[in-house]
Amino acid sequence: MQVMARQGDTLDEICFRVYGKTAGMTEAVLAANHRLADMGPVLTMGTVIELPDIRPPESKKTIIQLWD
Repeated sequence: MQVMARQGDTLDEICFRVYGKTAGMTEAVLAANHRLADMGPVLTMGTVIELPDIRPPESKKTIIQLWD
């Protein structure tokens, strides 16, 4: 998916808006967009950013039985 930076956008704001979190997402987007880090913290309006398809990890539910 591609998104276009709006005025005053930072990469972590875009990651939070799209993915709902920034931990690990910002790094993945930077890896997919070489030279994006060279632009500085505030992106230029109109910059096209390629967002990789990142799926959340499967959550494991542990069931604890108190009595046998």
